[in-house]
Amino acid sequence: MHGPALSGWLLAALCAVTGAYCLLRMRACAGEERRAAGGEAVMGFGMAFMALPAAVLTPPGWSWAVYAAVFGATALHGLVAVRRGGHHPHHLVGSLAMVYMAVAMAAPGTAGAHAGHAAAGAGGIPVLTGGLLLYYAVYVLRTGAGLVPAAAAAGGPANGTAGGPVGTGGPETTLACRLSMALGMVAMLVTL
Repeated sequence: MHGPALSGWLLAALCAVTGAYCLLRMRACAGEERRAAGGEAVMGFGMAFMALPAAVLTPPGWSWAVYAAVFGATALHGLVAVRRGGHHPHHLVGSLAMVYMAVAMAAPGTAGAHAGHAAAGAGGIPVLTGGLLLYYAVYVLRTGAGLVPAAAAAGGPANGTAGGPVGTGGPETTLACRLSMALGMVAMLVTL
């Protein structure tokens, strides 16, 4: 990512913690929810790796091709799951966005670049980047609004009982996990 190393460290930490939470969530669920948690863990750790400051890790140029292949495989898996109706299309979009960012990082003029540390002006197709930014901005706003307790949204006292307590490992925590990864994706796309 362009910008200070501190923002890269913070983003890497957020994504790594999110990935670790998703791994823990995998142990507590089964079926489709378990597969979704596994996909989100891969996404979280992949984003953490991509967000590491270049001073820490400058991967070889070929690593972006491996990265694109891994997320290309997850995108294919997601596409099959979406066609069966058991997978969230959001996971497919996330995998495709990761492939896009890896390809943009491996593009000529960005070889060896890491986490957006490419030369100014390099890094992706502006229309595609803008479309992904719009998608993730809308996703963040919708998901964030869904996490606001009903009493607080109506102007009443927010005592934590409306909609269930946040932080108990329930659906609210899963939404918060997805929200944090979407915010990370916005940060990465902005600096691409």
